[in-house]
Amino acid sequence: MAKLKMKPIGGAINHDDAFESNKQGIHKLNNRIKGIRERCYAGWGPKYQERVHTKGKMTTWERIEALKDFDSTVYPVGTFVNEGLVFEGGKESPSAGVITAFVKVHDRWTVVIANDNTVASGSWWPMTPEKIQRAQEIALRLKTPVIYLVDCSGLFLPEQGRSFPGKRGAGHIFKMNSLLSDAGVPQLSGVFGDCIAGGGYMPLISDKVIMTEQAYMVIAGAALIQGAKSQKITSLSIGGPNVHVHLSHCADDRAPNDEVCLSMLRAEVSLLSSSAAPYYRFGAEPSPPLFDTHELEGLMPVSHGDRYSIQEVIARLVDDSLFWELGAETGPELVTGVARIQGLYVGVIANNQDLVKHPSIPGRKRPGGILYKESIAKAASFSRACNDDGLPIIWLQDISGFDIGVEAERQGLLGYGSSLIYSNSTHSTPMITVLLRKASGAGYYAMAGHPYDPVLQLSTPLTRQAVMEGKTLAIGAFNTKLDDQFRIATDDPGERAKIEAGMSAVEAKIEADMDPVKAASQMDTDEVVYLSELRGYLGCVTEMCYQASGARRIKNPRIWSMHDLEVMWGSGPAAENEVKQQEIAKEVAELPPELVGLATLEAPIDGTLYYAPSPDDPPFVSEGKTVRPGDVVALIEVMKFFYEIKHEGDRPLIAAQRGSADNQPIEAGAVIWYWHTENESSVDAGE
Repeated sequence: MAKLKMKPIGGAINHDDAFESNKQGIHKLNNRIKGIRERCYAGWGPKYQERVHTKGKMTTWERIEALKDFDSTVYPVGTFVNEGLVFEGGKESPSAGVITAFVKVHDRWTVVIANDNTVASGSWWPMTPEKIQRAQEIALRLKTPVIYLVDCSGLFLPEQGRSFPGKRGAGHIFKMNSLLSDAGVPQLSGVFGDCIAGGGYMPLISDKVIMTEQAYMVIAGAALIQGAKSQKITSLSIGGPNVHVHLSHCADDRAPNDEVCLSMLRAEVSLLSSSAAPYYRFGAEPSPPLFDTHELEGLMPVSHGDRYSIQEVIARLVDDSLFWELGAETGPELVTGVARIQGLYVGVIANNQDLVKHPSIPGRKRPGGILYKESIAKAASFSRACNDDGLPIIWLQDISGFDIGVEAERQGLLGYGSSLIYSNSTHSTPMITVLLRKASGAGYYAMAGHPYDPVLQLSTPLTRQAVMEGKTLAIGAFNTKLDDQFRIATDDPGERAKIEAGMSAVEAKIEADMDPVKAASQMDTDEVVYLSELRGYLGCVTEMCYQASGARRIKNPRIWSMHDLEVMWGSGPAAENEVKQQEIAKEVAELPPELVGLATLEAPIDGTLYYAPSPDDPPFVSEGKTVRPGDVVALIEVMKFFYEIKHEGDRPLIAAQRGSADNQPIEAGAVIWYWHTENESSVDAGE
């Protein structure tokens, strides 16, 4: 029997000044998210909550709390939809007037879709239909039961033109009802009040419809009928439980109040098949990570130019902090492997932020967070194996994009990227995408971004989605006005000021567009969650992936394709790059006599070289000064990400002479510093 070679990953983290600084920065971002969440959960506020209570009804969040298992956590999705938007009459629609969430009922995860009865009596706003359909899509993909808590007065009519027509308009909700029924996905509806027009159609395809005594379902409300036919009637008299439970049979049962209706819905869920997740654990039990998940908030730097260990992130997300890494020697800018979450197997594909070994030039390195030929092929092969074995794939994104330049085009990165995109487009296994920080350019697509239909995409308060960073995009937009070093190419003060203002405006707009709350407001991501919440969300969705038995292929670990990958990938050494070695030998032969024989520190990657931490700071190292092991001697910036270049030897050296120009592009292999390597007394003299 093939064994899974799970090994410990990560380790204890020093809670030093950098950790505390990161934590403080994250908490500021979290507080903003917390404030927006609280506003969304409150709907239109206490006045409207009290109005619901005076009718003898529960608010929508109170219904969800009564529906869920006592000791379980509710995981909302789509909280920020319509955040910041103001509609006709100066009205806002917190969470688009509908709550969608993953709710555990009788140990089974369900997708709950509940009209917020404190927001215009549960009306449908622009984006409400799309949000409902997204929740239905998740349920359809994972074959998860759907519970509708209906309390809807129909479209918010002043904005009906933005929610009624169109391919994903309100009517598509009913098609999704039909597709769910056709796929055998259980649907249950509790009707608690208004259920007018489109809201009246939504529950009818459900397997079970329960109405409270205050509920009614009508094609047209009493006010409209009275206006059209001069009849004095009420909506309750024309479409209440007396009519639909006993005459039309459009509903199955009636309940005296909200509490009883919710209890009846819970009883219906208990009749469904139990979760298959325990079966697919293959004898394991859920187990927390060995390391505290809350440490992610000190581990992850707020600055997008600072590095961190993706291995430490994985160690705080997976069971027992155990990981079976595959292909470690191939494309190390991506970490791929298998872990358990809630006792269930998942594949993990994550961007590595460290400098990584160059595959073809010994002694050289290149920046992580970028996709190269080897890592693209690695991701495609690994994800196909996950799909074949039935492992859900968790993508942990922090990506600047694809490699660019002459060599990248010669290697055919477009073709390799297309292969990965094809794989992600055709996978049947569920994919869950987490945008840890950067989600840039085509790399965002290749790493299973939202356009490639992950069952769920989560953002964090650090997330930035864009084609490229604001400063880089501004350079591209004004490229014709800049010189080869991207400096403004004019001596006219007025024109210079105009170009600077234009570039600043473009950069500011892009920075605003990259706000994760704005992305969530537009449904460009499903939810913004705290880093400390990631483990909970991943555990919930992973269980949902395994809950329905027989819904998709799930292979026994003995016969995984993953074992074949381990045999084929092995740990093959990188090949020599003879042409590059010849170029280096030529450079050495042309050195001035005073530098011949000196030790050198070479650039491990292509980028822009800086000898100081900032223009106003002194350089890291000056000529004649001693440099000790671990000292930073320069920075190299690649795609707005700064890599510290350190003295990695085992003894002190004396800086002799800079090898390259400051604040200028540098190629991998070019000399950054020449060093004296005299005896210890010489080193001491250099202090």
